[in-house]
Parts: sequence; structure tokens; C-alpha cells
Amino acid sequence: MDRKFSVSPLTMVVVLAAGALFAICIGTSTVSAQTPYEIQVPLGLRPAPIPADNPMTVEKVELGRMLYFDKRLSKKKDISCATCHIPDYAYAEPKPVSEGIDGKKGNRNAPTVINTAYMSTMFWDGREPDLEHQAGGPVENPIEMGAKMADVAADLNTIPEYQKRFQQVFGAPASKDTITKAIAAFERTILSGNSPYDKFVNGDSNALSPKAKAGYELFKGKALCITCHTPPLFTGASFYNAGVGMDKKEPDLGRMKVTGLESDKGAFRAPALREIANTAPYFHDGSVKNLDEAVRFMAAGGRDNPNLFPIFRAMPKLTPDEIDQLVEFMKALSGEYPVVKEPKLP
Repeated sequence: MDRKFSVSPLTMVVVLAAGALFAICIGTSTVSAQTPYEIQVPLGLRPAPIPADNPMTVEKVELGRMLYFDKRLSKKKDISCATCHIPDYAYAEPKPVSEGIDGKKGNRNAPTVINTAYMSTMFWDGREPDLEHQAGGPVENPIEMGAKMADVAADLNTIPEYQKRFQQVFGAPASKDTITKAIAAFERTILSGNSPYDKFVNGDSNALSPKAKAGYELFKGKALCITCHTPPLFTGASFYNAGVGMDKKEPDLGRMKVTGLESDKGAFRAPALREIANTAPYFHDGSVKNLDEAVRFMAAGGRDNPNLFPIFRAMPKLTPDEIDQLVEFMKALSGEYPVVKEPKLP
């Protein structure tokens, strides 16, 4: 069942704080007040943490939405955040790895933006601590968007509509700090919950099919999945070596690039499993095409290598029916999330 829902600029779901004043001064560069934005949290998730130095407002989220879709954030004005994190594809991308500036390809799959509001580390290797730091990374990556944030800010500051909006929201012009804060605010609104799983654990015994219920029991028990994929996000945000890509001549070092520790070689963050059925291909290198194949790989204990996480050596043998049941349960982690459309850009 397709549980996505479209959100237009005027119908983005917000809950306005009581007594909030919504006043935009047309034709000026400031507003008398901004409208507080309270994230509508779906069933199954807790309130999203908001940094004290980046409070949520309607105006900031809208500015971030514009920047998310604006290709002028890239050096050649041909790539935006939405190019690789596509709303219609659960904010991921149906390619093994993304194509950046001049068609350059990296070695990692674009992970979904969904529910990143809750993450304590960003990227597959956890090299950034939050969405604010993450948002600037692809812009300045030479094989992604290939720009310099100072140049991007200078360009935006020549556009009257952006001048007005940055002054409205931040009381300051576009800069690396204000650009990334706006994008981060927008991304915090992209949440998925209210899935069949959430309804089931909240009392609806018919929300899961018999096969999905059997898969849930396997997930919690015999299959050991819950060890690394803990609710409610179905990730512990920790890093594990499952052997993915370790058979390559020059394997991706993963977390080791961040920590310098040999024990972190080939370790990557356990992906969150909400909407996992909608974000193929899988793993950090996009090397597995479908969910069934991904589950089979993990259930077989991954790929052996000296740094393999110990749990994979203890994996019990699962039957084909049990694999199917696990897949069915993971499909039941797909719920409702906003499919935000590209706004009219200045």
C-alpha cells in the first residue's frame, strides 16, 4: 500500500503554537514575528529533538525547502539536495551510488533523509554530529556538488527574494551557517511513522499479516536483527562490519576513516529500517538490488573478513520461509511520510 502523502507549500502539516502571530511584511526584508513550527510526530516516534540554536519556524522550514531543491547550491547549477535524496523515492535514490558534478561517482549509496532528525551521527561513517553539519558536506564535496559555500552564499545574496527571506528568518544574509540551518530545519520535518507495525504494537492486532507477525517474532528473537536495528527507528546508530564490499581490491574503510582505529575497518552505521522497502538498492555501496537479497545476505552471516562483527559468526540458519517472513515484517515498517514538492524558486 502506498502510504506517502503529498505536501504543497500551503498545506505542509504544522501545529501552530497557541497565540502565535503570523505576520509577513510584504516588500520588506524583515518580519515583525515568525510563526513557531511544531513538528507533527507520527505514531511510533517520539518528539524530535530541536537544537537550541536552531529553533523551528514556518518561515525557516520554507526557506530550507527552497534551498533543498535549488540547484544553485552546486558549482554548475545542475545538482540539488533533492537530486540524490528524492522525495518520490522516500528521500533516497534508486542508484547504487550518486552521480555528482561532471558525472563523477562516489563509492557510497545516498541514504534516506527520513527520520534523520533523530540521528546522533550523520553519513554512513558517522563523520558529522547533526543535520546542520551534514547539510554543508555535499555542497562542498568535490565529487558531489563541487561548490564552495562562500560562493553559494554570495550568489544567493544577489537574489532579492533570498535576501528578504534570510533577513526574515535569521536577521542576516545567506552564509554557510544560515544556509545549513535552514536546510536542517526542513529536513527535520521529514518523518515516517504510523506504519502497520506501529498500529500493531499500539493495539491493532489486525495491522500485521500472519506472515509479518511471524517475521516480527523472528526479528526480535532467532534472527537477532533487533541487536543492531532497535525500535523505534530500527537502528542503534552504531557501526558494524557485515563484510559488505570487503571482497573488493580496495574496500571502503568506513568508520575507520573517522576514528583511525583498525577495529573500525569496514564498519558502517546500521541503517534505519523504516521505509526500507522503498529505498533500494541496499548497503553503503548500493551493491544489493532488492530487500529479499539483502535479508538473505545478512541472515547468512554477511561476508567473512577479519573485522566481521561477532554476531554474524553466530547467526542461526534460517529457512526460506523464515526469510520471507522477515521481509514481510520489514515491509510493514513502511508508513506515512510527506512527499514535499519543489517550490517555485526565485
